[in-house]
Amino acid sequence: MKKILVLGAGRSSGSLITHLLTVSEKYGWHVTVADADLALAKTKVGNNPHGTAQAFDLQHTELVIQLIQANDLVVSLLPASLHQTVATYCLAFKKHLFTASYVSAEMKALHAEVKQKGLLFLNECGLDPGIDHMTAMELLDDIRKQGGEIQSFESFTGGLLAPESDMENPWRYKFTWNPRNVVMAGQGTAKYLEDGTIRYVPYQQLFRRTTSVSVPGIGLLDGYPNRDSLQYLSVYGLESIKTMIRGTLRFKGYCQAWYILSQLGVCDETHDIELENKTHEEFMQAFLPAGHGSAEDKLGKLFPDYRSSISLLKWSGFFDSEKFTLSKATPAKAVEVILSRKWTLTPNDKDLIVMWHRIGYTLHGHYKHVQAALTATGINSDKTAMADTVGLPLALATELFLLNKFTDKGVVIPIKSNIYQPVLAGLKERGITMQLIT
Repeated sequence: MKKILVLGAGRSSGSLITHLLTVSEKYGWHVTVADADLALAKTKVGNNPHGTAQAFDLQHTELVIQLIQANDLVVSLLPASLHQTVATYCLAFKKHLFTASYVSAEMKALHAEVKQKGLLFLNECGLDPGIDHMTAMELLDDIRKQGGEIQSFESFTGGLLAPESDMENPWRYKFTWNPRNVVMAGQGTAKYLEDGTIRYVPYQQLFRRTTSVSVPGIGLLDGYPNRDSLQYLSVYGLESIKTMIRGTLRFKGYCQAWYILSQLGVCDETHDIELENKTHEEFMQAFLPAGHGSAEDKLGKLFPDYRSSISLLKWSGFFDSEKFTLSKATPAKAVEVILSRKWTLTPNDKDLIVMWHRIGYTLHGHYKHVQAALTATGINSDKTAMADTVGLPLALATELFLLNKFTDKGVVIPIKSNIYQPVLAGLKERGITMQLIT
């Protein structure tokens, strides 16, 4: 009997856990769902006889060892910073490890040892990263089979709010994954390749230097570059191309409003500030020049071309007289608290996933390009498109691997056809598929 350990029962775990429990009934497997919140883990497992809920704390070494030793494969949905600790245990007890997170330098350094022990540490097998890699490689491999030579690659993905949900929300956005990661998105300097030149975009300019992306049925969106697009040149076998950019999608208006927050420095997480008895207005004033006038008026003078963007901040409550319940926190945490008031999904809200690729190539001396898009809409706040597109690729890969459908070893991401083809086929059966744009 195969035994699977799922670490984490948060926002993106529902579809993964449901799928693994379903196939466990078919194959006689068992799934243990471990989370710091035992009640949450029990909710995800329900009454399924092939599942067990378990309280979990990575600091409790004896419990961690016991759980990992008792299972064949570990699926970690913990924060990315904790994967390395889990990986250490998996190596020690010769257990396979699957995650949806980016491969860190520390994880990559384990490749030789993981491979030598006959293990698979599959990473970047969620939405972005994950489905983006798999659909991109499917398109790239198809072009190469025709004899095409790739010239440019552009890819953008976004988790958004479905058009029919919360029509009054001017951001067209709500939290569908870790709020902290949303607030901290784009920190650092982005790097990409454009017409043969490497471009650098510091955080302060990131939300101004956007790319317009047109997606059928959705309309025009803004895309801003992810941190380092160049690392995927070699991964995708695109070392000789002239343009390479991977980024994040948002509805029009979002980036302009976030640009103001980035200029003020309120998304900083390097220090704490006093918030006891402070209002949202007073928090904003602390980051603005001294003098008379409301925070809204001061912003209007500082950003005269961004009046409509300031209205998004006003709608969110940044200028309200409501007081924080926190006594001390980082500015980024304060922003998260403010946004959570209106960015938390209500029961009937539907989220929207949009992914877009554009590839330029030459074939028999002629320049061509192909565009493709994937969209997925959630059902409600519990059954989100984000949970489907992050969790299902990981669940399908877990099922396929335990059925010996692929036997790769080492630290791997899903860019080989023996992995991406069956996973994409499984997603297509569930209505998640990339469509060519003609």
